[in-house]
Amino acid sequence: MEQECRVLSIQSHVGNRAATFPLQVLGFEIDAVNSVQFSNHAGCAHWKGHVLNSDKLHELYEGLKVNTYDYMLTGYTRNASFLAVVVAIVRELKQQNPSLVCVCDPVMGDQWNSEGSMCVPENLLLVYKEKVVPVADILTPNQFEAELLSGRKIHNQEAALEAIDVLRSMGPDTMVITSSDLPSPRGSDYLIALGSQRTKRPDGSVATERIRMEMHRVDAVFVGTGDLLVAMLLAWTHKHHNNLKVACEKTVSAMHHVLQRTIQCAKAQAGKGQKPSPAQLELRVVQSKRDIIEDPEVVMQAAVL
Repeated sequence: MEQECRVLSIQSHVGNRAATFPLQVLGFEIDAVNSVQFSNHAGCAHWKGHVLNSDKLHELYEGLKVNTYDYMLTGYTRNASFLAVVVAIVRELKQQNPSLVCVCDPVMGDQWNSEGSMCVPENLLLVYKEKVVPVADILTPNQFEAELLSGRKIHNQEAALEAIDVLRSMGPDTMVITSSDLPSPRGSDYLIALGSQRTKRPDGSVATERIRMEMHRVDAVFVGTGDLLVAMLLAWTHKHHNNLKVACEKTVSAMHHVLQRTIQCAKAQAGKGQKPSPAQLELRVVQSKRDIIEDPEVVMQAAVL
């Protein structure tokens, strides 16, 4: 029987909601701390809630010290002092368990119509570059975030791989640019993801694996897809250690199954010819349990570069 793993997840309520159940289904124990507690996504017309400050985070962590963690998962936050406490927690956990893996989703913004914009205060960029990235073992930026962190413009695959190498040199052994607007030979209906993993061979030498995935673009706006993807990547890199190709194939295939089921359910609820509402497009994670708990049917292949 596989040894139980425990995850400390510090991210938004939306992020923890998307990540907790899938990780539990895949055999992980998870302690979730919400960096923000909002009634619904802040992009909605109406929402209420509050932001957890750094003092409250430290207080919660003091109570969680009874646990030993194997993974730390970090996501959305809006406060530099809060992010600094997250880094301090990672460092302390790594002292307790040198094998702890920190999975960081550096949520800072995205590109819309080829124009990028930040969704968090700009002073967070320096904190991510100087403090967060160096303690991360797995880093999962989108193209815009990878450009911000590496200081390099990504205009083709070669530039993307160079940006990945820059970021890996800052600390993480595994880097995945989860989405990009790089052109696909299959046409505009596909998104490109690129990944790189540095591993040690039994003889002590270092090997680097680079992969590319082309994912079918879904014509709908979902909430929590990035959080679910990062949680799946955590799980499948754990189950397929040192095999980024297989881990990414299972991650993206699981995402595909969840999104397809979500769209089918949303369209059925909305009615023929009607556009589904944001509420109807909430991810059907529970309904996709079988796709997550068992090896998902691999419908997305990764190419080794």
